[in-house]
Amino acid sequence: MDTWIDFANFTPGSALLGGALIGLAAAILIIGIGRILGISGITSNMLKQLPKLSWQLAFILGMALATWGYSLIVGFPEFTIDQPVWRIILAGLLVGFGTRLGSGCTSGHGVCGISRLSTRSMAATVTFMIGGVATASLFALL
Repeated sequence: MDTWIDFANFTPGSALLGGALIGLAAAILIIGIGRILGISGITSNMLKQLPKLSWQLAFILGMALATWGYSLIVGFPEFTIDQPVWRIILAGLLVGFGTRLGSGCTSGHGVCGISRLSTRSMAATVTFMIGGVATASLFALL
């Protein structure tokens, strides 16, 4: 039987810290400037405004720099992707399509929308989860 979580390499401390930092960033963004922390919307708006500097650009650069800084301290875990390139490309396209279709991504709906008790975001998040399970199950058969 396959295990869904690799408990030998599971790191609940860093997962908890990461979740807390995402929640803190979401709270700062909505309290500070009244914006929702939805990465797809932030990225889309940033691309529309380039080359102008914007808070969206600062946010995306901050995420990249934080990831780089974390890697200098802790390092990145080793991993392998045992899927054909066509599956990875198809998965990325489906995620992008779903993000547009759902008017947002998991961070916008799942983190910020649910915390605001948005029924639309709750429905979107349930749909994301069902779609994710169905897609993973389908790809496991291929």
